[in-house]
This record gives sequence, structure tokens and C-alpha cells, in this order.
Amino acid sequence: MNFSQLLAARADTIVEQWIKAVRQDRHMKTDDTLSFKAIRDHIPHVLQAIVTILSKTQKDDVQTLAAASLEHGVLRAEQGFDPTEIAREYSLLRSTIFSNLEIELMSESPVEVYRVFRLIDLVVDEAIALSFKSYVEERLKELEKLQRQVILAEQEINRLAQTSQDTLSQQLADKLRTPLSSVIGHTELFLRHQRQSPEISGISPRIEHIERALRNSRHLLRLINDTTELLRYDAGQLRLHPLPTNVSSVIQRTLQVMETAIAAKGLRVTVDCELAPSLIVTDPLRLQQIITNLLSNAVRYTESGSVNIRCQEQPDHRWFISIQDTGVGITPDDQTRIFDPFFRVDSRDYSFESNSTGLGLAIVLRLVKMLEGEIEVISELGVGSTFTVHFPITIHSRRDDP
Repeated sequence: MNFSQLLAARADTIVEQWIKAVRQDRHMKTDDTLSFKAIRDHIPHVLQAIVTILSKTQKDDVQTLAAASLEHGVLRAEQGFDPTEIAREYSLLRSTIFSNLEIELMSESPVEVYRVFRLIDLVVDEAIALSFKSYVEERLKELEKLQRQVILAEQEINRLAQTSQDTLSQQLADKLRTPLSSVIGHTELFLRHQRQSPEISGISPRIEHIERALRNSRHLLRLINDTTELLRYDAGQLRLHPLPTNVSSVIQRTLQVMETAIAAKGLRVTVDCELAPSLIVTDPLRLQQIITNLLSNAVRYTESGSVNIRCQEQPDHRWFISIQDTGVGITPDDQTRIFDPFFRVDSRDYSFESNSTGLGLAIVLRLVKMLEGEIEVISELGVGSTFTVHFPITIHSRRDDP
């Protein structure tokens, strides 16, 4: 039996069965939002390498295998896969290949069966190692980029803090200390591992350190950016640029940005803008920022259920937008403080890590005032929350004074 030709003939079937197995595997969470093409990625090239290596008349296609595996690792890093999910992908590929060759292998000699098993295992193991190598390199590039952004943002904060008389700068220092120490600690630990044991066999623990550093870096960067926004407002450095704006378009752009986060939780989102004004005059960038922050909060604190967006024109040349969720809700006491900088709802009220900076609603309140609006919240613990913002159809003021 020529297993090289047999595998080549069944390559498309193997890829389809493998993608189905990946989608059905309960350990694979990241692929839930990916298309068929995105999951398939470079797996056909890995199969082609196995075909040539199994052949007794062709040279090993190591170059194809290396290129495909390295690209696979880079793409999976960009798509947000965990290292365990990459290893799981190749494990499912290995079992899918063998299940397709099982009947023919049973009729072969032990020597040939051993050869086929050994070569396939070697190729898949090498593909895993190369994918992990490029995955780690891509994560390190992302970490370096985030650290550069943190430095630039920190410089901007220092400049703005000099013009602000608020106690916000001291609160910022307290909030930055813990995540920044974590980033430095995990990064230094990774670098020590790199110097002591550069071989691929010990890469899994080091990947975990990179992931922790990346998570803390992202959180830190978001905290810095949000604080910078508050400082700009309090320093009177935010300016409005009113333009004719279509509300529905702003909402659709926001939903596109939030699409991945919404899909990851499997939330149902409905939009009711049939009675919305056709055109308003406002700052579209600041309006989108308000909607994004409110929608992000709704998604963050809703583990299952739905998020409903509604906007409607009102009398006296006004309109409103409301975002309703079926999340954890907010206690009456907390509702009076949620717009304070750095305030976060007690984590005991929910069973998951919110990863909130405590600044999103503080920014919303300031931007709503800039756009001459008013915001109100109705919430019940364990039932959900509704944030409603009322705006004029046309704004007139510009932000010139703090």
C-alpha cells in the first residue's frame, strides 16, 4: 500500500473532518468565532509535508512543513489562541489522520505500520514545535509593542498631571503599581528562563509567563489611556467637533468593534432604532466613545442572556439612547458611586473576573456633559442594568474650559 498516495487522495476529507472535530471539541474555545477558512489555516500544507515524507521516492518536504508551521503559530497568536489550544489542534489532526488510514494499516506488515506511525508522529511533533516557536515570538513582539505604548502614555500622563490639581494622580500611582510590578516580574522571569534553557522542550511554562505579562500590560495600558482621557477633560484640553451624524451608523460601527467580545460570550444583541432621529449634530467620535464604554460594560458584566440597544427621538428637539443588559446588576448604594473615578462594584457580587479599570463610566459621565446630555441608570442586582442617555438633537457648546 502506498500510504503517501492514499494520504494525498484523502487530504481534503481529513481537513474537513479535522475542522469538524476542532469545532466540536469542548476544550477549543477560541475557534467559536472563526470561519472555516480561518481554522483551516496552513493545515493542508502540513498534510502535504507528511505526504512527501511518507513517499519512498521523494525527498522530505521539510521546507514546506517549516513554513506552514511557523505561519500557523503566528496566525494563532493573532487570533488569540492559547498554547494548549494549538497543541490540541495538532492532537486532533494526528488522530484524524490515523482514523482515515486505520483500515489500510491493519492489512500491512508490522514493519510498514511502524514506519508510517513513526514518520507521521515525527512530522506532527515537529509542526507543534515550530508553531510554538513562532507563537512565542509573536507574543513577545506584542508585549514589546504594548510596553512601548505604556511608556509613551505614561509620559503623556506626567505632562497632563502637571496641569491638574486633582488627587487623581495619586490614585493613578496606586492603581498602576500592582499591574506594572506584575508585568516587570513575569517579563524578567521569562528572560531568565530564556537564558538558562533555550531548548524548545521547556517552552510551555515560559508561554504562560508571556501570557500573564501580556494580560497585565493590556490592563495597564487601558488604565493609562482611560486616566489620560480624564486628565485631558479636567485640564480643559478636550475639544468638540460637531458634525451632522447618523446615529444608526455610529451604533453599527460600535457593534463591529465589539463583535468578537460579544460572540465570545454568546450574547444576543438587539438594536431598535426605527424611531431614532435621521440626523443629529454632535461630535461623532465622542458619541461613539460613550456608546462603546456603555456597551463594553454591558458585555463585561453579562455572562449570558442579551443586550438591547434602543434609540428614539423625543419632544423638544431631544433624543435618547439606552443600553439594557441581563447582567449582574448594581446595588442601590453602588449606583450613587459608579460614576466616580476608580470605583468598581464589589467583586463578590459576581463570580467572574471583570478586568475593569473603574474609569469607563467616569469617562462616560464627562463626555455626556460635554455633549449637553444627561445620563440615568436603572438596575437591580441579579436582574440587569439599563443606562439611558438623553441628548439634544443639535449641540451648540464647545469644550473650552475645564
